Amino acid sequence: MVAGLTWAGLRLASPRRRAAALGLVVGVVLLHALVTRHVMQRMAEFATPAAMPPRIQVAYVRELELAPPPVVAPVVAPPAPRQRRASAAPVPAAAAASAVAAEAVAQAEAGPEPLAPPEPIPPPVAEAAPAPEPEVAAAAPPAEAEAFDWPVSTRLSYALTGNYRGEINGDAQVEWVRVGTRYQVHIDVGVGPLISRRMSSQGELVGDRLLPSRYDEETRVLMRAPRRVTILFNADEVILANGERLERVPGVQDTASQFIQLAAMFTTRPELLTPGGTVEVLLALRNRIGAWTYDVLGEEEVATSFGPVATYHLKPRNVVSRGNELSAEIWFAPQLRYLPVRMRIRQDAETYVDLVIARRPEIAAQ
Repeated sequence: MVAGLTWAGLRLASPRRRAAALGLVVGVVLLHALVTRHVMQRMAEFATPAAMPPRIQVAYVRELELAPPPVVAPVVAPPAPRQRRASAAPVPAAAAASAVAAEAVAQAEAGPEPLAPPEPIPPPVAEAAPAPEPEVAAAAPPAEAEAFDWPVSTRLSYALTGNYRGEINGDAQVEWVRVGTRYQVHIDVGVGPLISRRMSSQGELVGDRLLPSRYDEETRVLMRAPRRVTILFNADEVILANGERLERVPGVQDTASQFIQLAAMFTTRPELLTPGGTVEVLLALRNRIGAWTYDVLGEEEVATSFGPVATYHLKPRNVVSRGNELSAEIWFAPQLRYLPVRMRIRQDAETYVDLVIARRPEIAAQ
């Protein structure tokens, strides 16, 4: 009987246990759904700044003609040293003595010279009143500096050669887009279907300075997921790709905007390109903010499909490879608004691309 009661109790308890188990399963499923939803929301928030911003579309209508080469002041040769006059031939001592004796005899025969009459004393002259000093005109206030005239939207196309686990060939573009006080800079590099990288900067134009608000970089390699990097420039801080927040220093640029900022600097201050000089740019990179110093190596001609172009060659100083950081040697052309007509972008000793302009820059109507 005890056994019967026990089996009966078990039979009565089975439905309750099944209900409890079912309730537990439902609760776990609901909890997982809530957690999954929360994680997806956070991932969406994280992915939002990493998404590449839309490009401003511009129509290019003509090619930029080469300006006359810059006028170089002629080198003035120093004046030749003055030559001393040749001294007269020395007179023999005997002849000199005879001449002195003859002159003495002539003076003795002529007698003493009559005294000249004294000069009359002029009457006193009244002192003239001092002339009134001329009035000094008040200095005119200095004229306000003329606002820097940023060029219209421009696109540069390049032929690409280089090395990435072997010789590579491809093409690239640098696009400067300006709409009012907004700007975008895009650098697109492609090696067939194997590798592509896009670097984009956008922000505002303030005087002769670019003020970036955001930098994005997307790299695609065949058979791999795309990799994105985003740097945000807020009013008083810079949020790097690793999430670190650093103080925003005035004048800081990003990897893409630096090329256009340098071109603007050389337009207003061409003396910066004196061979042997240096140019410094403050860059916000993936994991740090650092100063990059470029040495001005000198003037060089770059061979292009439309003829040789005179340039100034700049090379970064003492670049130490830090992971995926890139360094760039740049050739700026004064005849093409100081735009870069050649760039050698290097990741390490074995990985680099060399970009040479393939056609005249294309420019928009306004």
